[in-house]
Amino acid sequence: MSTVAGLKQALPYLRLYSGKVFVIKLGGEIMAEEETLDQLAIQLSLLYQLNIHVVVVHGGGPQASELARNLGIRVEMVNGRRVTDARTLDVAKMVFNGKLNTDILASLTRHQVSAVGLSGVDSGLISAVRRPVKNILDRETGKRIKVNFGFVGDIESVNPSILNHLISGSYVPVISAMAGDEDGHVYNINADTVAAEISVVLKATKLILLTPIVGVLQDPTDRGSLISQLQLKDLDNFLQGSVKGGMSVKLEACRRAIEGGVPRAHIISGLEQDSLLSEIFTNEGCGTLIEA
Repeated sequence: MSTVAGLKQALPYLRLYSGKVFVIKLGGEIMAEEETLDQLAIQLSLLYQLNIHVVVVHGGGPQASELARNLGIRVEMVNGRRVTDARTLDVAKMVFNGKLNTDILASLTRHQVSAVGLSGVDSGLISAVRRPVKNILDRETGKRIKVNFGFVGDIESVNPSILNHLISGSYVPVISAMAGDEDGHVYNINADTVAAEISVVLKATKLILLTPIVGVLQDPTDRGSLISQLQLKDLDNFLQGSVKGGMSVKLEACRRAIEGGVPRAHIISGLEQDSLLSEIFTNEGCGTLIEA
């Protein structure tokens, strides 16, 4: 497609999305390579220049796991969610709030985006309670197991006032997936879950989850089995079927967002060239669109 033809195709979307809020979640794999993060920052910069209000939420699971292993700390995941003891929580604080948040801010600054880094603890943005010990179905084994997730929180509420303040000042909030409670305890929260809850309270037009894979696959082993569009009613079939681990968490986040009033959720690859712009501004898209 020529540049002119591409601009013509994008024009209706530019009119539709100007002044709207997009919540965009970055997976840790997207931030693993400086060049990949930089290419994504260019795309975010374009959205910013087009008056789309971008809110970035990021995880950092691979980086946290790598540091934990280097420190001799056991890494334990259940259904795509991290079990977090006291030492693992310290690792999450260092990786999420420290290195990765700073790396994103630096990359956005390089491309003339005014961004502000914060976590869910800042200004009481995200209030959470410690997740109780639960008997859950392990999707990997099909067996019910008892799990103590440790310092993992369940979100009670999101106070959007600081985000609205930043957005109204033309800043891009960059949020690491941590939260606190009224007693000052800090909890690790899954970043997909955080992004979904923030998209609901901000009445976002889109929730976009950037992953290392192209989207939802009919066959998880076949990249060519991409499902380009799903409806909310289809999600349970996938969650009860072949989808496991991190993708099940993403589908649950998309369901929460759509049930909370977000019109559209997207799961796309953040590693493909210009994937974010392709998904937003072309008729074909490049990943999986989920809507009511």
